[in-house]
Amino acid sequence: MAAPPASAAAPRPAPPPLAAGDAPDRPEGKSETTCEDRNAESLDRLLPPVGTGRSPRKRTTSQCKSEPPLLRTSKRTIYTAGRPPWYNEHGAQSKEAFAIGLGGGSASGKTTVARMIIEALDVPWVVLLSMDSFYKVLTSQQQEQAAHNNFNFDHPDAFDFDLIISTLKKLKQGKSVKVPIYDFTTHSRKKEWKTLYGANVIIFEGIMAFADKTLLELLDMKIFVDTDSDVRLVRRLRRDIGERGRDIEGVIKQYNKFVKPAFEQYIQPTMRVADIVVPRGSGNAVAIDLIVQHVHSQLEERKLRWDLAALASAHQCHPLPRTLSVLKSTAQVRGMHTIIRDRETSRDEFIFYSKRLMRLLIEHALSFLPFQDCVVQTPQGQDYAGKCYAGKQITGVSILRAGETMEPALRAVCKDVRIGTILIQTNQLTGEPELHYLRLPKDISDDHVILMDCTVSTGAAAMMAVRVLLDHDVPEDKIFLLSLLMAEMGVHSVAYAFPRVRIITTAVDKRGTSGTATSGPTLSPTAVTRRTGARQGSRPSHPQPLVSCGTYRAEMLTYFS
Repeated sequence: MAAPPASAAAPRPAPPPLAAGDAPDRPEGKSETTCEDRNAESLDRLLPPVGTGRSPRKRTTSQCKSEPPLLRTSKRTIYTAGRPPWYNEHGAQSKEAFAIGLGGGSASGKTTVARMIIEALDVPWVVLLSMDSFYKVLTSQQQEQAAHNNFNFDHPDAFDFDLIISTLKKLKQGKSVKVPIYDFTTHSRKKEWKTLYGANVIIFEGIMAFADKTLLELLDMKIFVDTDSDVRLVRRLRRDIGERGRDIEGVIKQYNKFVKPAFEQYIQPTMRVADIVVPRGSGNAVAIDLIVQHVHSQLEERKLRWDLAALASAHQCHPLPRTLSVLKSTAQVRGMHTIIRDRETSRDEFIFYSKRLMRLLIEHALSFLPFQDCVVQTPQGQDYAGKCYAGKQITGVSILRAGETMEPALRAVCKDVRIGTILIQTNQLTGEPELHYLRLPKDISDDHVILMDCTVSTGAAAMMAVRVLLDHDVPEDKIFLLSLLMAEMGVHSVAYAFPRVRIITTAVDKRGTSGTATSGPTLSPTAVTRRTGARQGSRPSHPQPLVSCGTYRAEMLTYFS
């Protein structure tokens, strides 16, 4: 749905305010100052005072590598490195994120307008993508031209549109992307790239935001920020001198030679494709309110919400999936389950037998890895026809914090295994799992990944973790979800959404004694009673055979810490 054009309804742009030091008329008796003198006086104030040195630069790159993955507004903090998994019960994304394009001349206030929209939207997950990050890598000759302000950075050919389009496509699909960091002082890309993730709303801003037809098709809403040329020149002078270490002569030379002609030839004509034109930029509160209202209506139509009810009902009356593998319930395995579920089990016994089960679970999971025939020579010189691992390498990923308890068992059986971590927390207001921290090894897309969590109840956190791995291009059939205990609902939810993910556990708890599905794997609450400081004599008189998966997770964290 395209937004209605707002430029006609918006008030006509008012004359730009006079620069400090300029006066509309000169009193009689005063010598008249030429236009050039007034401009010189106005521009001189932009230079650092003599003898004080240049003020510290505020931003010399398109993105700061050290900045946290969030946007701060006057009211709150908006996270940009994590987002709910807006996927239906089939594991597919129900709707793409809403993408807003912000175009306009250099220093027209696009970033300021973007932040005002973000603050007014009041949605939790927003990504701000700047076109400044996508300047092409310059040749040595172009580097020399840029050093002398003779390279045109305001031409469409200066931008890597192929990378912009592929990046925006992946963000709209909810995938993670690597965004280059451009250094304005050296006119080059830094070696480090920044990771961004999809969000409810993606705001893409840049001078050439509307200059490519394919790029336009990816934008759900197009906004042109129209600011007076004199105001833009003053802003550009302040920015380039104060933040990017340029001299005033070079900035003016570049403006007259490249910036102004490029605006008239390439940027200003794109105003006609905009859905909304915002005169005066951030000063036009009416236009920004219209934009926010339209985006809210679009988000409501898309309903980007985690439908846990659909996941719960999807598996009813279905047999356990074929991708599930349960460790053979031998007398030994059932004996260890008896110990860790017994309310009278001590802390030391709980840890010991949990570790034994984890080791057996890891060993069982490794049997599902691909192996190929190979022949080796024994010390006696005889050939032995054996098997060897057919993949590149194995990587373990634990879902913090309970998944960390399984890492020692994996390290014990897989030499030099790489370990990654994912922190997923549930939003208390919406009930949606959200990604808050991520550390994955490089080139994980080539590995077989063992995803570890001590328990799986509803499957929401596990699905979120699988989705994150898929976002990092890990093939679905190379993901192995391992858990000590799983609820039947969690098994079905994960298998229904991701039918090629191998699910491996030591036990699946089915239904409670009342005939309804339990909230998770069963476990005696003895340890919880002890750990919460409750007296042993304060137990309720009626039996409590079932405890939620979250309780068992708490015991694991308490005992292994």
